[in-house]
Amino acid sequence: MVLACLLAIPATAVPSKKHQHPKPHIDETVGVLSNYPQRPEVRAFIDTMVRQHGFVAAELEHMFARARYNASIARLMTPSGSTQPQRWQDYRTRFVEPQRIRQGLVFWRDNAGALQHATEQYGVPPEIIVAIVGIETRYGRNPGNYRVIDALTTLSFDYPADAGDRAPFFRGQLEDYLLFARDYGLDVFAIRGSYAGAIGMPQFMPTSWRLYAVDFDGDGKIDLRQNQADAIGSVAHFLQAHGWVRDLATHYAAQLDPARLQPLLAAGIVPQFTPQQLAAFGVRPAAPLASELRLALIDLPNGEAASEYVLGTQNFYTITRYNRSSFYAMAVIELAQAIRTAYDSDRKKN
Repeated sequence: MVLACLLAIPATAVPSKKHQHPKPHIDETVGVLSNYPQRPEVRAFIDTMVRQHGFVAAELEHMFARARYNASIARLMTPSGSTQPQRWQDYRTRFVEPQRIRQGLVFWRDNAGALQHATEQYGVPPEIIVAIVGIETRYGRNPGNYRVIDALTTLSFDYPADAGDRAPFFRGQLEDYLLFARDYGLDVFAIRGSYAGAIGMPQFMPTSWRLYAVDFDGDGKIDLRQNQADAIGSVAHFLQAHGWVRDLATHYAAQLDPARLQPLLAAGIVPQFTPQQLAAFGVRPAAPLASELRLALIDLPNGEAASEYVLGTQNFYTITRYNRSSFYAMAVIELAQAIRTAYDSDRKKN
């Protein structure tokens, strides 16, 4: 199958000079045309897509000729360009806040059946699913306005040198994006998402869409941009596929000695220590736990103030597969708890 149907967008007419008006502001979602088709690494990518997936070289060349390099996307990938708070309490305040809780309550009410079905099928509590969709896009209100083809092309071939080397990851995402667009008969230039190329209410990267998105309402198609049931089922499926354990808590409180924690922190967030092993470093769960349970010590820094710590389980780690940040996982958990409280209170009133 070729890309002809995906590239058939008429060029925008250029107005005459006497009718041109200055732009009132700079739209950072718009980049600049580049020489992508002439670059050796892009040619190699095109050759791979032709050889492995049967794409037509001339159509991919035409596509890359219209793809735009976006400097704002590259800047956002650098440490200096990040807008994420570096203190846990600042991060928490950004996401666990009254409006998002109220919106989450409405989303739960509107989708109670789909959420119950997702919990029954995949084992993921409804509040966790609701919180993830809320943090990602405010329940579909902010899915991103960057052209996905520009985001993935920029990050595949112009990833900033001072931000590590994630270009291979994004080339894989670009490959899956083109396959996804071909499979669904979509225009590659029409789909918009985040500056990293994530799409839809749950902000799935193209690879996650192809692997974990599900037709949860049985209407014969998968739509994570408009269909809330599909978004709910797909988030739950993603978490289950990445190791979610039904009925397991996400974390536990702990009593600890801050001076003895370094070996546990150096071990990372993969749960690998039993309660007995943690006790050797002065860490004790606030309540008795099963001796075979595996835990990780999660550090939530607060700048000059004292760090906060919790003991993360496999389910805490699974949330970090969605976004590889302990701040993110803990924000999901605390937002979920707040939405659950609001939902339970609302049900008692009604």
